[in-house]
Amino acid sequence: MLLAIDVGNTNMVFGLYEGERLRGTFRISTNAERTSDELGMQISQYYHFHGLDRNETRAVIIASVVPPVMYTLINAIRKYLRVRPVIAGRDVDIGIENCYANPREVGADRLVNAVSAVRKYGKPLVIVDIGTATTFDAIDENGAYQGGAIFPGIKVAMEALFLKASKLPRVDIERPEHAIGKTTVQSMQSGAVRGYVGALSGIITDIREELGGNARVIATGGMGRMMAEYCDLIDEVDPNLTLEGLRLIYENNRPAFEGRGLNSETCLIEATEENGWDTK
Repeated sequence: MLLAIDVGNTNMVFGLYEGERLRGTFRISTNAERTSDELGMQISQYYHFHGLDRNETRAVIIASVVPPVMYTLINAIRKYLRVRPVIAGRDVDIGIENCYANPREVGADRLVNAVSAVRKYGKPLVIVDIGTATTFDAIDENGAYQGGAIFPGIKVAMEALFLKASKLPRVDIERPEHAIGKTTVQSMQSGAVRGYVGALSGIITDIREELGGNARVIATGGMGRMMAEYCDLIDEVDPNLTLEGLRLIYENNRPAFEGRGLNSETCLIEATEENGWDTK
């Protein structure tokens, strides 16, 4: 089996693949204070919940935008799955032309999403990943990553409003039936969801125009499905876009995953002793 891991700012999303089949997914909160044993035992419990043998994991691939958690995660994988993980963008090429001014600045997850989306939906594309931050990624007609936009996630924006405005409460994120709220809660919900949809629509429209006007729009991320209900410009919702991209990178780089199994002694060696993760 292949274990694909998408490390985001809020959650780490794990996908267990047997060939092309996704056997199961689970999420663990991203927390750099957790020890490798705590994380390794949580991962093992999820394998047990899905009725899978962790010893059948032959390869692990990770895309991460959170360097501080990587030392713990890599050592957890080494110790509990006995595999040296492959880091997308470091150990293997992600496999897409990157036209950013400084290619190293682009989060690995954004490029992985592009690989997956181009394979599944063609090109050109606008990919909207709606999570802690909302990213907009532009893929041109040749399949090259051109860049995009970054916008605060709706939960981040609402939390900032709660913290900075003393009389405003925390509210659930949902759109009331009417734009004119009759209570403070309704007013905040209307402003949050309708304002956010307006921002999504405006940014998507501008990016599509710069790509030539005919790009399909693919949404992913934790809030992708909810926002797609309100934003008519979104053509498809694909919650497993990043995991599928990691699987494709694995399929395209099989030799890089060979010989990475560990035995009962080598699995206990810390990653830094093999220069396994550079946090700089």
